[in-house]
Amino acid sequence: MEKIDALAALSALGQETRLDVYRLLVKAGRAGLAAGEVAEELGVLPNTLSNHLANLSRAGLVRQTREGRVLRYTADFARMRGLLDYLMADCCGGRPEICAPFMEGPGCSEHEEKTKTA
Repeated sequence: MEKIDALAALSALGQETRLDVYRLLVKAGRAGLAAGEVAEELGVLPNTLSNHLANLSRAGLVRQTREGRVLRYTADFARMRGLLDYLMADCCGGRPEICAPFMEGPGCSEHEEKTKTA
């Protein structure tokens, strides 16, 4: 991930509602959620939510698919991993073993595997 991409992602996540939306989509896993479900869960007006989802989409953090009249949103786990890798790239002054617990702990790749089998 390039610095400009990391800045866009961090900027998108730097707003309370967008962070809540993103965390909800991460929790939903690969199945994602319909826009209406996100709005209902978070108590956000649909037009406001649309703006937040567009911002997250422009940053590459969420993907949108159409299912008839319904828009379904999912977190882009590869993009999330890319952001985490970018942030951790120079971790611990060149001593990656110190950072290993962060990288080996529960993360998006494990979460994706659980949702694939569910």
